[in-house]
Amino acid sequence: MNRIEQLFQQTNNNILSVYFTAGYPNLNDTVPVIQSLEKNGVQLIEIGIPFSDPMADGPVIQASGTQALKNGMSLRLLFEQLSDVRRSVKIPLVLMGYLNPILQFGFEKFCAEAQRCGIDGVIIPDLPFGEYLESYKSVAEKHGLHMIMLITPETSDERIRLIDQNTGGFIYMVSSASVTGAKTAFGDENLQYFKRVNAMNLRNPRLIGFGISNKTTFDAACENASGAIIGSKFVSLLGSEKSLDKAVEKLIKSITNG
Repeated sequence: MNRIEQLFQQTNNNILSVYFTAGYPNLNDTVPVIQSLEKNGVQLIEIGIPFSDPMADGPVIQASGTQALKNGMSLRLLFEQLSDVRRSVKIPLVLMGYLNPILQFGFEKFCAEAQRCGIDGVIIPDLPFGEYLESYKSVAEKHGLHMIMLITPETSDERIRLIDQNTGGFIYMVSSASVTGAKTAFGDENLQYFKRVNAMNLRNPRLIGFGISNKTTFDAACENASGAIIGSKFVSLLGSEKSLDKAVEKLIKSITNG
């Protein structure tokens, strides 16, 4: 069974998923960051593939991607770094990246390498759902990968149900129609959207991302889904703290103590 499915069978609330950019702050930090996150209780990790034109990302993650590329990060190198990760890491790992570099690498080859490294799922924010169904779904499934799809407040109920029927793992609920970045609290519009989707009784569990940065936003996400995804907050800490462990400890403290 896929590790993502195992996770949601074991627990379906207060799940903490963390995103970071591979090769940031230093080129060889990828696996140490993963190990530190798992050691400190994070239950799922999204490994960001740096890209020169990340349309869904805010300034913090954009800057980390730029630095990672300057450091020399590439998809080929990322798969080399992840080759032995399953010797030390047990929790689900998801690759998150844009379609262009993945297609340049070759989608079939990308899925085969991901499977070889023990990756459980893939998030491609700019992959149109129709193209996924037509050209990518069967390849991903052949390699045991869940293709995680994003929904936003603008996504229709009909499209949400289609996504729910044709994907596995979990659904990534983007909290608002904007780029990534920390928020201090969710407004009524966000909460109404969460409640609307919650009332649909979907087959797949959901995690809420974009804007989770403190106890208030983390708790609000967990009240309306199975858990939350934190990205910009953690990437910012990686860039400012003296050690990886200190960055992870501060992250955990920020969502447990406010």
